[in-house]
Amino acid sequence: MPGGRENSTGENGTRERSMEEGTAGFPGEEERSVPGHGLGLSFPFFQKIIAEVFATYFLIFAGCASVTVNLSKGTITLPGVGIVWGLVVMVMIYSVGHISGGHFNPAVTIAFATCRRFPWKQVPVYVAAQLLGAILASGTLRLLFGGKHELFPGTIPTGSDMQSLVLEFITTFYLMFVISGVATDNRAIGELAGIAVGATILLNVIIAGPISGASMNPVRSLGPAIVANRYKSIWVYIVGPTCGAVAGAWAYNVIRFTNKPLREITKSGSFLKSLGRNDSN
Repeated sequence: MPGGRENSTGENGTRERSMEEGTAGFPGEEERSVPGHGLGLSFPFFQKIIAEVFATYFLIFAGCASVTVNLSKGTITLPGVGIVWGLVVMVMIYSVGHISGGHFNPAVTIAFATCRRFPWKQVPVYVAAQLLGAILASGTLRLLFGGKHELFPGTIPTGSDMQSLVLEFITTFYLMFVISGVATDNRAIGELAGIAVGATILLNVIIAGPISGASMNPVRSLGPAIVANRYKSIWVYIVGPTCGAVAGAWAYNVIRFTNKPLREITKSGSFLKSLGRNDSN
């Protein structure tokens, strides 16, 4: 799942955000739109991968721990589980979004790549890092809580596979549409990207949690499944979120374009910074 910040680009001091390619300073629009970036096996790229591993680990650990504790004690409840997932996504976006781009989700990474906003050559490494973080987190939870069948923190449809597939498609479409809007469009309020994405996760968990588990993230389902060796309906949580994220990203691209000049757009791109300037005057 993901975040965005601002970075000065060009001589005119305009600022643009991106959660597509995380770097010390996010690339400008002209760089983001050009395909064919190399794999970039440099130290900064290594930092991105480590950031994705750590962030995905914390994401899966916190979210799946809330599921396990709720199954064991029944004290967290569904809204509580949704709040945990939303908060941990928000916290991780603000923690490492400026380093790796804050994907934490293969579906998000692939969706950006299909829109030519993330280099395809880096997709396998990002996905591997995210899967590693999810497996490590799931393994930690198994050591802490044991491997009881009834405490499985993964996702299994409670209804039909098709019902869960459609729910996963719609919820991930919704999530990726929000991500594209608040974190990759320079007209949006970038400082609130983490809050908006986290709130979307919370809503989706409350809506789809009782039916599909509200995965929205292939590694969120694959990590626990691999550790517990339980792969029932796992294809639902790979196909649904991936297709939903790609569709959501392209749907936002349809309404992204504007005839306004970049300088005019970026003048009001950050209301928090404008408030700071007004307070200092």
